[in-house]
Amino acid sequence: MHDPRTLKTLRRFGNIVPAPSHWLRYSGVVSLFDSAPLRDDSRRPLAERMRPERLEDFIGQEQILGPGKPLRRQIERDELTSIILWGPPGVGKTTLARLIARITSCEYIPFSAVLSGIKEIKAVMSDAERLRRMGRRTILFIDEIHRFNKAQQDAFLPYVERGDIILIGATTENPSFEVISALLSRSRVYALRSLTVTEIVTLLRRALPAVGLSAEDALLEQIAIYANGDARQAYNALEAAGAASGGGVLTEQAVQDAINRKVLLYDKGGEEHFNLISALHKSVRSSDVDASLYWLTRMLQSGEDRLYIARRLIRMAIEDVGLADPHALEQTIAAMQAVHFLGIPEGDLALAQAAIYLCVAPKSDASYRAMSATQEDVERTIAEPVPMNLRNAPTRDMKAWGYGAGYQHAHQFEDAIPGMECLPPALAGKHYYFPTDRGLEKRISERLEEIRKLKDSRRPVNPP
Repeated sequence: MHDPRTLKTLRRFGNIVPAPSHWLRYSGVVSLFDSAPLRDDSRRPLAERMRPERLEDFIGQEQILGPGKPLRRQIERDELTSIILWGPPGVGKTTLARLIARITSCEYIPFSAVLSGIKEIKAVMSDAERLRRMGRRTILFIDEIHRFNKAQQDAFLPYVERGDIILIGATTENPSFEVISALLSRSRVYALRSLTVTEIVTLLRRALPAVGLSAEDALLEQIAIYANGDARQAYNALEAAGAASGGGVLTEQAVQDAINRKVLLYDKGGEEHFNLISALHKSVRSSDVDASLYWLTRMLQSGEDRLYIARRLIRMAIEDVGLADPHALEQTIAAMQAVHFLGIPEGDLALAQAAIYLCVAPKSDASYRAMSATQEDVERTIAEPVPMNLRNAPTRDMKAWGYGAGYQHAHQFEDAIPGMECLPPALAGKHYYFPTDRGLEKRISERLEEIRKLKDSRRPVNPP
């Protein structure tokens, strides 16, 4: 039987939401809100209806919930301590707290930092202490814990220390700055990341039956890109698009109306995918900044994988700029790392910056042509043995057999340029790399000519 004072206290606060009993009755443990009536599920927001009831159905956050990861182990072993869930909106902080309560058979009390003060905190803490004495554990979930001031956060400390409650705080702000050190030292902080497009598409696909819809993956991807890592926003957009479609099949126009922007669709494995990347590559090679930005933006708006674009920009830096500007490769590698670190949409700016750099950089395909010519010779000639002068002689016998004979150590020469031939005899004197006179390659060409003349002058007249 519930303590009447407990129920009266909990229902008096507008910030305490009586949850349906099916959320909170685990393994015979009776919820504080057991007598709360069930609400019409179909009238609840889609994001609320789609909360998973099993940890296996939770999407994302593999870095903390994957097999063998720390939080997963704590939950499975029922060794949970107070934790802080730090991450952007709509990544599953509230859902995860509810799942933890379900799995660990704890009472679950959601508490909002926006509407509560110390008086309310103490009242709920008193009820949690009474439950502990009855042998029942309580998880107190505090949404937006960073909004509590120092005095309010201090009020939790005695109850956390005594084990009256397991505190799960959720925050979108860096807890190092927003949560008092005493509370941080008694909690473990877990960082949650924004959901990927693929993860959100998985969630949306699961939600289709709940809204009576069928939809192509391309349209779900558009919603996922629009959601920017926020599952709640994705659910809201799907619900709005479903209403605009009138049920049945989700339409492109309905999605466009829901996200309030034009929908650009193309098959990532089909012809249009290759047409767009070809247009981008050829525009960069032609030093056309404006066209490059246009085709890049088309790809971004269509939902192309950002890391795929980054990889192609790296290839352009190597293939079309090369040593005319070696910094081009550095710029594209940095852009790839920025995309991986920042995600969407901030990382898109890094891709645009890299594309602009490649456009204005001097162009050279000399390295590309040199590699092609070398490959051609490797394929059309026999694989000659490595010349003796280039072989190491780690043993006395190998030295006696001629290994290393004729080797000239470059640093024994004043300018570190020996006359030793390093190609196999059949290809001796062959040149593959012919730099252009553009950008840094003009200086490379001058230096290479100097090196080749010195080598020719120092080669023996009658080589062995």
